[in-house]
Parts: sequence; C-alpha cells; structure tokens
Amino acid sequence: MSTMGRIMQTLIPPSQRQPVEALDDALDLGYGDVAGKRTGFLIMLTLAGLIAIAGVLTDSTATVIGAMIIAPLGTPILGIAHGLVTGHLSLVVRSILWVLSGVVIVVVLGLFFSLFVATPESLATNSQVLGRTSPSLMDLVAALATGFAGGFAMCRKDLSAVLPGVAIAISLVPPLGVVGVCAGQGEWGDALGAFVLFLSNVLALVIAGSIVFTLAGYAREPGSSREANRRRAYIVVTVLALIVAVPLAANSIVTIALARWSVAIQQTAVTWLKDEPGSRVYDVDWDGITATLDVTTDDGGIPPIEQLKDDLAKAIPSYVGVVIDVGQGVEHVVQ
Repeated sequence: MSTMGRIMQTLIPPSQRQPVEALDDALDLGYGDVAGKRTGFLIMLTLAGLIAIAGVLTDSTATVIGAMIIAPLGTPILGIAHGLVTGHLSLVVRSILWVLSGVVIVVVLGLFFSLFVATPESLATNSQVLGRTSPSLMDLVAALATGFAGGFAMCRKDLSAVLPGVAIAISLVPPLGVVGVCAGQGEWGDALGAFVLFLSNVLALVIAGSIVFTLAGYAREPGSSREANRRRAYIVVTVLALIVAVPLAANSIVTIALARWSVAIQQTAVTWLKDEPGSRVYDVDWDGITATLDVTTDDGGIPPIEQLKDDLAKAIPSYVGVVIDVGQGVEHVVQ
C-alpha cells in the first residue's frame, strides 16, 4: 500500500467509513424519502431563520447559536461537494437550488422583520450585526477547518456526534438574517459584507467537503460517474479557493492597514496636543480612506494645524485623508 493510501486509511478507517448510500441519504434531498426530507428542510430552515433574526434584533448570542444548531443549510451545501466528487451533476444542481431557496427564505424574513428596527443607527452598536459585516481571511480559515470537521463527521460513523458543533461553528443562517435586516434598513454596505461572509462559508464547506470526500474514496465508487476523479475535484476546489480567498485577503489587508493608521493618527495627535490643558483624543472613524478624529481641550483651542500636518505626513500615506473634529461643528482638514 502506498504512503497516501495509508494516510487515507488512518484518517478514514475502513471500519468507520460510511457507505456511499448512507452519504446519499444524508446529503441528497432528492434521494429516499424525498417529500419528508424536503418538507423537513423547509420547516427547519424557516424556523432557524426566525430564531436567527430574533437573535440578531435582540442582540442575543444564545438565541443566534440556537438558530445555528437547527439550521439545515449544511445538508445541501455538503451535497454540492458530494456531487462534485462523484460526478453527479444533477445532485450538484439540485443542491445549489435548495441553497438558493434557503437564501431567499431567510433574506425575505429579514427584510420583513427589519420593520421592527427603530433606526438604522441602532444596528451600528449591535454586536450580532457588527460581527458579520466585515469578513476577513481568518473567517475563511475558521470556515475551512469547520468544513473539514463536517466532512469527516459525514464520512466516519464514529464522528457523527460532532455535527452539532459543526453547525455552531459554521455560521450560515445568521449572516443571511443580517443581510435581510440591513438591506431593509438601507444599510447596503453591511448587507453586502454579511452576504460575503455567508458565501465564503458556503464555498469553504464545499472546498473542505470535496477534499474529504475525495480522500474517502467516494470518487471511485461504482455508482460514480466515469469522469469523476480526484483531479477534477482538485481543480474545482482550487478555483473555489481563489474565488473566496482573494476578496477576503484584500479585506483583511485593508482592515489591518486602517487599524495601523488609526493608531498612528491617534499617537500623532496626542503628541500634537500634549501642551494643551485637558486635551483628549478619541477613536478614529473611517469613511473610505478618510479618517475623522475627535479631539477636545479645556478651552476649545488647538495648536497650529501645520504642525500636525507635517507629523502625519511622516506617519501615514499621503492619500489617506485626515479630518480633525474639535466639536461644535468645527472641523479642520489636515490632509
């Protein structure tokens, strides 16, 4: 036996490997008791959406976790991976349609319940919203690890107990609830960020599931398509990985850059105001690449702006705009 074969048998022992029929029954909503599976999927998805949206609107982490546990979206998503590996295009298409139906249901529910949001500004302090509107590369890493856990749990008989934990770790329905709520309030940037998080989690599940199902040997099952092989699965996985990783990596770079520039602006402002009695420097607010910094002094006076401008030119790039807000509607454009 080759080294790769031994590694595969270590990861998925033959005695614990689920037969492909069991995987079909678990992941294909068009296999076996079709009516029961589909009605169950729609019922649990609708309830999960309601619970997730309620948790978002009340800023309740416990409620959102409850929605994660009962949400059934992971089934058709891993069904996509299973169809890719076994070469069953019909399973892939069918699973994608069920995922899309789930997206529509939860987003529409979110749009309806957005009517209960007092003002769009109230979402800016909601931790359930803030945590799902700016995905980063680390979100993808976490989603990939969760996807591997889910894939192994589906392939191995002895790991099925971890599936509730996988459901909690991979956030699917809550981001869609945030999409609907934010879109209903006209916060399109936040809605887009939450949708990107959902999409990255979906693709991470497909990527990880495809790798695990390939390692488990389902591509070589008698019922698999003749064209189904590991090379095809790897190509699909690579393309999906690039689609997900590039925008998330870009967002991570931007987030890190803004954080560093914020610190540089604050530190420079503290030095600039050190001789002003009662001077205070507050947090930096960003609008694109323009930073607004609130500062106060006891008498409302500030040192010459030219001094701050010269110091900032050494600390941050010239294309970053900086505005100093000294209160009472008075703002000074520094650069």
